[in-house]
Amino acid sequence: MTAETTTGRGARSGGARWAPGERILWRYRDNGDGHIHICRPVTVVQDTDDVLAVWMAPGTECVKPVLADGSPVHEEPLATRYTAPRATVRTRWEGTGVLKLARPDEPWSVWLFWERGWRFRSWYVNLEEPRTRWADGVDSEDHFLDISVYPDRSWLWRDEDEFAQAQRSGLMGPAQARRVREAGRAAVEVIRAWGAPFADGWENWRPNPDWNVPELPADWDRTPAHTAP
Repeated sequence: MTAETTTGRGARSGGARWAPGERILWRYRDNGDGHIHICRPVTVVQDTDDVLAVWMAPGTECVKPVLADGSPVHEEPLATRYTAPRATVRTRWEGTGVLKLARPDEPWSVWLFWERGWRFRSWYVNLEEPRTRWADGVDSEDHFLDISVYPDRSWLWRDEDEFAQAQRSGLMGPAQARRVREAGRAAVEVIRAWGAPFADGWENWRPNPDWNVPELPADWDRTPAHTAP
């Protein structure tokens, strides 16, 4: 725990930072009604004025949306994917872990993926609402459109079909869609310039072997008592 004052469960003074090794929640709101429908317990790697870096370990228990009958969302035809009834389930993160990097006020986060044996695979630019910090984590809203970036510096757009369908389904209006496209173009400029975090060497990072997998709390969808900048 850092030296800043804390009061109550996870509460901290405004502007305080999380220390390496602390456990927080990385959550996303549903684009329709705003309830929390994705929650991932993560371990803080670094929290500075420049970047929040967190590690989601293999096997982490998470919450994710599914169709009402329990089947995966991506199995629903695109035309009804965002209007079909849904539920949330607890599940385990499969495969290798994920390092997530988020710069303050930037409308995306960057995720790093490895193959088994720590062979680096790719970066993933997740376009999203700038994250809101609260006592025990960060909240955001996914913006559907994404970008994959590879070690040879090539890149490609991801989920353009879902981005278009979200607009047709009324989850994103024209003005917001334009802002998301602008954010995507800004991210592409960072990629082309090979700016942070792509040039920062995070692909060589490794988790502390003493870190345990964080637990998913029973009240993972709780409303924050207060927010912090």
